[in-house]
Amino acid sequence: MFLEIRNTMTYRPDRMSFGIFLAPFHKTGQNPTLALDRDMALIEHLDRLGFDEVWIGEHHSAGWELIADPGLVIAALANRTRTIRLGTGVTSLPYHHPLIVADRMVQLDHMTRGRAMFGVGPGALTSDAYMLGIDATKQREMMMESLEAIVALLKAEEPVNMTTDWFTLRDARLQIASYTRPHLPIAVAHGFSPAGPMAAGQFGAGLLSMAAFQPGALVALPEAWNWAMEQSQLHGTSLSRDDWRLVIPVHLAESRERAIDEVREGSHAYNVEYFGETLGRTPSSDTESIESMIERGGAIVGTPDDAIEFIEGLIDLTGGFGGFMGLAHEWAEPEATFRSYELWARFVMPHFQNMIQTTQAGRDWVSSHRDDIFSPRAAVTRKAFDDANVELPEGMENQMQRGKN
Repeated sequence: MFLEIRNTMTYRPDRMSFGIFLAPFHKTGQNPTLALDRDMALIEHLDRLGFDEVWIGEHHSAGWELIADPGLVIAALANRTRTIRLGTGVTSLPYHHPLIVADRMVQLDHMTRGRAMFGVGPGALTSDAYMLGIDATKQREMMMESLEAIVALLKAEEPVNMTTDWFTLRDARLQIASYTRPHLPIAVAHGFSPAGPMAAGQFGAGLLSMAAFQPGALVALPEAWNWAMEQSQLHGTSLSRDDWRLVIPVHLAESRERAIDEVREGSHAYNVEYFGETLGRTPSSDTESIESMIERGGAIVGTPDDAIEFIEGLIDLTGGFGGFMGLAHEWAEPEATFRSYELWARFVMPHFQNMIQTTQAGRDWVSSHRDDIFSPRAAVTRKAFDDANVELPEGMENQMQRGKN
């Protein structure tokens, strides 16, 4: 089993949040308009199923991750969804002036009536930074400078003055106050390095562990939380495991064999054509077959019971977290993908949201007291016939006796 580390003390939220991280990943050679339509339809589907949140990516190159502005998607979905929270997953801060970012996020906070979330990061694709003329080695430093400015703008305690080598704020303030008080939720992207957790700790933000499915990343998760807590204590901020989200690819079906068959071709394209041949991260298909991904804990592909076992192991491994996000991937056909999310909502989410225990307890109580509860049933039926001065139909007496037993 891939999860061998166990913490003796673990935190379990009363209601774990579930959702997706939507980069998105669309194989090239297909209609991009329809691909974006599917992204919107998927989020509406998740809203109907009761998922809690979706994080929508920002990318500008490499042909697969097609959403350039997650804010546009959030705005379009504001009136097409009811309860699902809509987050930028993530806004690449070095690509934008911080005042513009803060202004737009506060507007989305109002347009969604408080359902917007603000995910931030330095930018994941080096090809984006290359086209923008940004030195990739400076992206994390730029992210921290921008985040410092944005947090100050959102707090609105006083006008913000700040000068860096790439932006200036001069008596800067937002035009409207935040809809969510004190401001909308902020989460920092976490890959492998300490930078994301340390930023989350410094600013008291949530942590979005987006690379938990990459080789070797699972066993490093407990250390990531330690990095965040060290910075939180240093800067006097407050952190909660409720605001820690882990991202893992998921595909469910009625059997493990069916689930694997449904994603085999799509996962191969994702691993080899995109991460391997496009981004140069995977050397060959042999090292990242769907079976090898499952074996090392890089994906949950199987039944709802498999997913429950996996998440329980993650809780023990990490010491506890508040949100589990599936990496939206389009490994399967749309019908199978929608069915996977339905199975997730029906059987996996309730297990971690204290929704099954009460109904199960109600069933067990009636079952254990059925002799006392249902023994008068035959007498009640017989009395109803007697009161109506009607004879029992032939054979009903025997049926009622069998029902008592």
